[in-house]
Amino acid sequence: MNKTTSPVMLYTEQTPNPESLKFVTNRMLYRGTADFQEEELARKWSPLAAALFDMPFVKGVYITNNFVTISKEPNYEWADIMMRIKDFLKNYIAEGKEIIKEGFEEEAARLRAEQATQQFSGEDGEVARKIKELIDAYVKPAVEMDGGNIEFKAYDNGVVYVTMQGACSGCPSSTVTLKAGIEGMLKRMVPEVKEVVQEML
Repeated sequence: MNKTTSPVMLYTEQTPNPESLKFVTNRMLYRGTADFQEEELARKWSPLAAALFDMPFVKGVYITNNFVTISKEPNYEWADIMMRIKDFLKNYIAEGKEIIKEGFEEEAARLRAEQATQQFSGEDGEVARKIKELIDAYVKPAVEMDGGNIEFKAYDNGVVYVTMQGACSGCPSSTVTLKAGIEGMLKRMVPEVKEVVQEML
């Protein structure tokens, strides 16, 4: 690898979730979304996430584009651990180590496709497809700015089920966002929608 490449820059951004912090870098890390809420999945698919889970204070790792959102265990303070995580990430990225293993995207796509076949069946299928398109177009980009992600899970009888990832997972304000923002928009644009519910992973 050419060592004359520009140095790795890294800064942190607050997220609406006090337990999650966004670590933004000047490198593209991963062109998909990789959410590791449990260590087992991280060990299988992401050497970076697995190494972060080796730190006792790391509870969740979310990797997409040029940032990593880390959720900490509540009994630690960011002031005590932030520099350690920053230094670790900087060195890891600078050394060009593997972030996500080959095949993860295919595995994630396979799981999504499996869920999609359940989502889009029957007469609700058309409504579900419309809801998914709206979430992808309008909600995802905003949620990503906050260091998180939202995935459409299912539509059943007027109720939309979604899961929140990254900083949005377990965030107190994500419930408000969900109810006030997303539910309001979907009700306006898809009259069939009565409620939006967050599914816990």
